[in-house]
Amino acid sequence: MTALKTLRSDGEATMKSKTLLTSCLGLLPTRFRHSIGTLLCLASIIAAVSAGMAADNPPPPVEAEGLKIFREQIRPIVTGKCLTCHSPEKKKGGLDLSRRQSALAGGKSGPALAPGKSEESRLYQKLSAGEMPPQNPLGPEQIAAFKRWIDGGAPFESEPLKASYQRAGADWWSLRKIVRSTPSVSLRQEKAWGRNPIDAFILEKLTQHGLSPAPEADRATFIRRATYDLIGLPPTPEEIDAFVGDPSPLAYESLVDRLLNSPHYGERWARHWLDIVRFAESHGYETNNLRLSAWPYRDYVIRSFNEDKTYPQFVLEQLAGDSVPEGDWLVQAATGFLVGGSHDVVGNQTVEGQLQQRMDDLDDMITAAGATFLGLTTNCARCHDHKFDPITQRDYYGLQALFAGVQHVERDVRAPDAEVRERRRQGIEQELARIEQRLDELEPLASGSDQPRRPPVNSRRNVERFAPVAARFVRFTVEATNNHIEPCIDELEIFPAGERPRNVALTVAGAKATASSTYPNNPSHKLEHLIDGRYGNERSWISSEPGKGWVQIELPAVFQIDRIVWGRDRNGVYQDRLATQYRIDVAVEKDQWQPVASSRDRIPWQSAPRTPAAAAGALSSSQPPERAALEKQRDQLRQLLSDSNPFIKVYAGTFTQPGVTHVLQRGDPMAKGEEAGPTAIAAVRPSLEIDPKAPEIERRRALARWIAHPDNPLPARVMVNRVWQHHFGQGIVSTPSDFGYNGDRPTHPELLDWLADEYQANGWRLKPLHRLIMLSATYRQSGTINDKAKAVDGQNRLLWRMAPRRLEAEAIRDAILAVSGKLDFRMGGPGYDLWEKNTNYVVVFKPKGDLGPEECRRMIYQFKPRTQQDPIFGVFDCPDAALARPNRTSSTTVLQALNLLNSRFTTAQAEEFAARLRRDAGDVLAQQVERAFWLAFGRGPSDKEKAAAITLIRQYGVPAFCRAIYNANEFLYVD
Repeated sequence: MTALKTLRSDGEATMKSKTLLTSCLGLLPTRFRHSIGTLLCLASIIAAVSAGMAADNPPPPVEAEGLKIFREQIRPIVTGKCLTCHSPEKKKGGLDLSRRQSALAGGKSGPALAPGKSEESRLYQKLSAGEMPPQNPLGPEQIAAFKRWIDGGAPFESEPLKASYQRAGADWWSLRKIVRSTPSVSLRQEKAWGRNPIDAFILEKLTQHGLSPAPEADRATFIRRATYDLIGLPPTPEEIDAFVGDPSPLAYESLVDRLLNSPHYGERWARHWLDIVRFAESHGYETNNLRLSAWPYRDYVIRSFNEDKTYPQFVLEQLAGDSVPEGDWLVQAATGFLVGGSHDVVGNQTVEGQLQQRMDDLDDMITAAGATFLGLTTNCARCHDHKFDPITQRDYYGLQALFAGVQHVERDVRAPDAEVRERRRQGIEQELARIEQRLDELEPLASGSDQPRRPPVNSRRNVERFAPVAARFVRFTVEATNNHIEPCIDELEIFPAGERPRNVALTVAGAKATASSTYPNNPSHKLEHLIDGRYGNERSWISSEPGKGWVQIELPAVFQIDRIVWGRDRNGVYQDRLATQYRIDVAVEKDQWQPVASSRDRIPWQSAPRTPAAAAGALSSSQPPERAALEKQRDQLRQLLSDSNPFIKVYAGTFTQPGVTHVLQRGDPMAKGEEAGPTAIAAVRPSLEIDPKAPEIERRRALARWIAHPDNPLPARVMVNRVWQHHFGQGIVSTPSDFGYNGDRPTHPELLDWLADEYQANGWRLKPLHRLIMLSATYRQSGTINDKAKAVDGQNRLLWRMAPRRLEAEAIRDAILAVSGKLDFRMGGPGYDLWEKNTNYVVVFKPKGDLGPEECRRMIYQFKPRTQQDPIFGVFDCPDAALARPNRTSSTTVLQALNLLNSRFTTAQAEEFAARLRRDAGDVLAQQVERAFWLAFGRGPSDKEKAAAITLIRQYGVPAFCRAIYNANEFLYVD
């Protein structure tokens, strides 16, 4: 401050005292030095400021400039962001930033401001480190403004600051029309460094801050960076040699094109998208039941990226793929996006609870679509108008009306080779029916006695044989289940006696079903499913009575029946809700029942042998060899039958015409307000207009058209920012799914718009965008640190270099397998599973003890349960899919090092890596070390590294050396 200059002589005694005391700090323990030094510094500054205020001279020009900075730049940030936590009413950490005096006094961590010394100011330190505000770190220009203000004395106005909850309007920057502009850097500057227009925008900002870009990275560094960025795998030594030695002027272009055309590109970039859309293969909540049919959506995304599908088509298929006439089975599976979030399968018996669950499901769909495609937090308007963005509660329920017909459930889609499967299936079904009929004939007759003569019940298929009896009515009464909850039966089949029996308990045959009760409001569990001829949990009846219930079948006529077949889940997936105590009665006239079978003569379920074959063997000695052979054939045919289904089940939702949607007061599903027709966000242009009576499918198609309309400014900005983020480690907007008021402001708004316009001009395709970014001089920079640039822009938001980035968990695991030579490159299909199978009602994820070749596929094909992490690589900041994760953190923890050093997986792959080195380089240790460095790091070792590696190998062996390689930062990070 100027006041300090004028008071230098008057404060000489004070400064001498400070010097003496500072010298004494060296005698104190280190932990005391910072606090005492800070107090001394503040004491001298406060004394100087007080003396300056007593002077008669008018405020010097620098203070006037400081107040101007305060009014125009600092006050809006403090009132809009800081005072929510640091006001007189809410002193988080004891800090109040509403007055200069309270800011100087500070909180529990000490003074917040050191006027004239920004680098010593805790407020500036926190801001520049990105730690404050915690949800919305400031941009470089805002941080620079704080630096100038503090260095200028940190002046405040006399009136205390008050929190101002500002909000965005329809003219918010992200809602404005995309405008293509030209940077103002000189042509000479641009040509001296730039390779395409991206560089001109970057150079303009660097020049404004007095900075310059880093030198260009060498070719070996570039190919490693580019290969990991585009396909998530390390380049081979041969690929590095070819690129480094390529004399062609188009060597960089050829490399990028080759990587973009790789099928592994889709695997890499699909992982980024799956993070955004909260993809997982279990339902979440307390039971976390599995979604075994969710994987086709993952394969759809991989294929879409490899095909470079246009973004409007990509959006349409995910919102309404069931309406695309030329769409194949994967396009049909694309609506897995809509139902990709958590879903409570337990249900709720109260009307209020059921409505609340339904509202939660719809809110998940609205939130996912808003954040993914628009970069807006639409869910904030569920209970009231959005407090910060121009989204009204009426907008929210207009969006809900667009999704109101979507239900959480899997559905059948026709397989690509359906005709071949159908022909094969017919032959298998005939043979399976013959074997099952013979097995049924070997089944002992039901006796009704208490002496166990028959096998225990099982979840798949149970046979009740008895002497032929006339019946028109059949009642199955459940008295207890294996887990004491509501019983479930997927199909109840009734067969007349004769040489060619047929199931007469079918709706199409004229049968009718009634029940004591039916599980409410669940499309998978309806009474009509009991006699529809279709098997599986998704086509079953469930009672609403814990542990009991009855179903009754009325046949179209009186039949002489001798066999009844039933199961809980004929597909063998679920084993809960199994009837373990029951009885079966028949009648010709109503209420004239006679028993024909029960569980009394079966081996009790609790003490049953673990397999049906073992149970049968324990009961019968007359035909055990034939039974065992027949059961083996049956199991083989069942597997073939499953593989021959002309339909594939996909967890992609079902769709029904919705009723009227209402605005809910305070979001309460029991407090309906005015009707809300299908519409979108009014503040986002163009407007979405649709007939309130429009068919359900047209609602979703209209939403897709509105999202991808060329005049909608959000989708293109959001998508190019996501791509930029994964190439540079952070987006132009650092909050990739929030372009609203509470989100970050773009560091390069003109560049963002230029890229968005270019993206649309190239047909909304991503591969040209990748190519443009990766061939820029900005992307080709090295990671060289510039002290001046670091002081001005410690977060590298201005991109004065390429900052090193740690690989994500998937890339680390895939790279370990790649360098060991054990990576399985098979693409698509159901994923591999790291967990032991279990039949618990609440799924327990117990890791497998040992992993085999099947678990060596890329990590994107790993079965992904919700809220459950990979036991080894989950600690590397994997999202758990409980919520969307548009950007990942990059933490450093002890568990990461322990898992990479000591896990069974790493130890096994180190052994494989060592075996590969022996195969590739022979028994010469120096050659093995050379090969290992090239495979893992993309370079050869220095003489010092080679000597140290050989010493390590001689003492502990090659596998130990390989484990050290896997744990090296150079392996885990990309420059």
